Amino acid sequence: MKQKRIRLGILTPSSNTALEPLTQALVAGLPEVSVHFARFPVTEIALSADALAQFRHEPIIAAARLLADAHVDAIGWSGTSAGWLGFAADEALCREISAATGVPVATSVLALNKALAAFGIRRLALVSPYLADVQAKIIANYAAFGIDMHTESHLSLSENYAFGLVDEATLDRQVADVAAGGAQAIATFCTNLRAAPRVAYWEQRYRLPVFDSVITVVWDLLRQCGVDTRRITGWGRLFQEA
Repeated sequence: MKQKRIRLGILTPSSNTALEPLTQALVAGLPEVSVHFARFPVTEIALSADALAQFRHEPIIAAARLLADAHVDAIGWSGTSAGWLGFAADEALCREISAATGVPVATSVLALNKALAAFGIRRLALVSPYLADVQAKIIANYAAFGIDMHTESHLSLSENYAFGLVDEATLDRQVADVAAGGAQAIATFCTNLRAAPRVAYWEQRYRLPVFDSVITVVWDLLRQCGVDTRRITGWGRLFQEA
């Protein structure tokens, strides 16, 4: 019997250079799965009015409608804005995209929250490239959700393009810094970090689950489409254990 073709639509910040090749690599071992991308304008991550306005729903839904023209089976927002905007922002966005396109929707942050529940995580170390006030907002939102993120590392960057230039050595230092802080798991929280290829290495070295935001949304989309994620190997425990 012919295998069903699965098309995943991914909403992408316009200045992001990491998530597209990483997402393609994640599904490379699934011949029936393809990924398709649509961008909307995002150039800065900050708490200013202009930076926050980048995540108003209208341009995101317009991009989702373009993905729907490709008859995708599900749409994912590969971005972490709900970390500082609040989880309700992504929940509302999912409802609106689904209403506009008729397909299931996932987001990096809501998928991370599902992963935390699946692994029973209450203490999560946070690694990001963000400014201190953005990081503090993420930590506060997770505290209200019952997740302790007091162990953290951030790079004090705001230009979204610059996040994609963070090198492997810097990421390794950040993860090493938080790994000994008593958390049950680590989150690499930004879809323009090239962190996903290091997840399996970090998990082996530090004996902790590592949840990367590019990986979480792909994991949730595949599950919603009925794909066995255990077929994806070499990218960490999430695909194998949840």
